[in-house]
Amino acid sequence: MLSGLLAKKIKVPDVAIFLIVGILIGPELAGLVDVKADSAINQLILIFGSCYILFDGGASLKLKVLKEVWITILIISTLGVLITAAVTGVTAYYVLGVPMIVAALLGATIASTDPATLVPIFKQVTIKDRVAQTVMSESAFNDAMGAIVTFTVLGIAMGAGEFSLAAAAGDLLTQAGLGILVGGVAGYAAAFVIAHEKYDFLVEYAPLVTLMAVVGAYMSADQLHASGFMAVFVFGIILGNKDMFGFAMEHDEEKRLEEYVLTTALIMRMFIFILLGTQVDFALMNRYLVGGGIVVAVFMLVARPLTVFVCAGVDRRARWSVKELLFMSWTRETGVIPAALAGLLLGMKAPGAEMIASVTFIAVLMTILIQAPTTAWLARKLDLLVD
Repeated sequence: MLSGLLAKKIKVPDVAIFLIVGILIGPELAGLVDVKADSAINQLILIFGSCYILFDGGASLKLKVLKEVWITILIISTLGVLITAAVTGVTAYYVLGVPMIVAALLGATIASTDPATLVPIFKQVTIKDRVAQTVMSESAFNDAMGAIVTFTVLGIAMGAGEFSLAAAAGDLLTQAGLGILVGGVAGYAAAFVIAHEKYDFLVEYAPLVTLMAVVGAYMSADQLHASGFMAVFVFGIILGNKDMFGFAMEHDEEKRLEEYVLTTALIMRMFIFILLGTQVDFALMNRYLVGGGIVVAVFMLVARPLTVFVCAGVDRRARWSVKELLFMSWTRETGVIPAALAGLLLGMKAPGAEMIASVTFIAVLMTILIQAPTTAWLARKLDLLVD
């Protein structure tokens, strides 16, 4: 709570302060908290926390705005991940001197953005709707693409398969389509029982309905081998835009639900980023500190801007301004999802896993501690803030 108050006082996104506090109380320094990355409690907090934050982000989006920018979101969430992974991989190959397949695995691991970081930032920094909603939507949709590319490259690296563009595209469409379907059904069902004119018999339990629907949507999608994160995000979009489907809640009930979601999302945010901070392994980071820092700098300053200008530039319908593109180029924090992928690679003893984990930690620290605190400043400079 003190961390949250400090963040508010110095006007920076609270995720950056939570991460620093996690580092301070973790085993590397004070040793007060030591939750192993492969423990059940760690997985529970990271997965459920990310899901709830993602649901909160989806609920704050407006379908009217998304209709204007859906082409950009689609391209940047798919082709954009490949561009970022390719530029980062080539850089790692030359800077770190690792085999190309290991460099490609690193690029794929850190290519996706992190909704658990970006959603809270845009809750605290109010900028133009279409820019905020594009970046948040991209972060929700590109996790499936990032995971597919990572495990496709891993299969090649471990001699278990060959890359097939058709198979990867089919897998992506299946994961995305099923995730959207599950999220849509969950969103409509939840809206029906808490906001239907006649059948809102669970309106008094609306907060509990949303909580259980988040868990249900993620687990159902996961059982179907679809993107659980996409399912909870779409669930949030449907519930947040329930008026467009003919549902409406009384003002007092709506306000009570909003307050519950806001508080729960804050608690999840604290858990996730303090926990993530405690797991930063400085000994591992030090092995590749200089080379990894150079790779991440290219990742932030070259790969991301190239991705944004190529992918959003072709969307003539959205008519993006240079200022909007510059802002999106800077706003792409790395967090929970890349860290989880790096942890999986370590557990599977994948080729170059230690190097990948080291550079991923460096990317998490650099993007969250440099980009997140400067988001409001850049938005102000580019005239994108909304009072």
